[in-house]
Amino acid sequence: MPNLGPTELLIILALPVVIVTLIISVVVTSARRRTPRRQSGPRPQLDTSHLHRQATALVTAGKAIAAIKLVREQTGLDLTNAKRYVDDLRAGRTPQPPPSHHGATAAHPPTPLSPPGYYGTDLATRVRLLKTTGRSGQAVLLVRGETGMSEPDAQRFVDAIQT
Repeated sequence: MPNLGPTELLIILALPVVIVTLIISVVVTSARRRTPRRQSGPRPQLDTSHLHRQATALVTAGKAIAAIKLVREQTGLDLTNAKRYVDDLRAGRTPQPPPSHHGATAAHPPTPLSPPGYYGTDLATRVRLLKTTGRSGQAVLLVRGETGMSEPDAQRFVDAIQT
């Protein structure tokens, strides 16, 4: 047997380690591919009023993308319409209710998104109507969208309106 130098010995010893590592990685990768990924179950469907409140809360917190994702998951809307819904919330407008929402039945129709008498009224009246239905966050968004006020100024305006 010829004399082996340190480089040759290192190669001879490292070669089995590399081969075993490759075999293990191939086995682990193929096992992962065969194992079905855990799918989280479908989210429970919210009724229209709960969806609106949650989306409004996310928009108010500055999480528009999370709001769009929530609207898409709960309604099945495409990205464009879900974004339009959230953009309406951000601007303080009342969005169109999602089409054929799962939670609505003849016995339990969806809650209207805007209170009666909302359209065709002045800003203060609409803010008052929103406040009386517990939607002060949306009232702030409405004021900001229609006047361009900063959030603190809009909040002071909404707080000053008597219900």
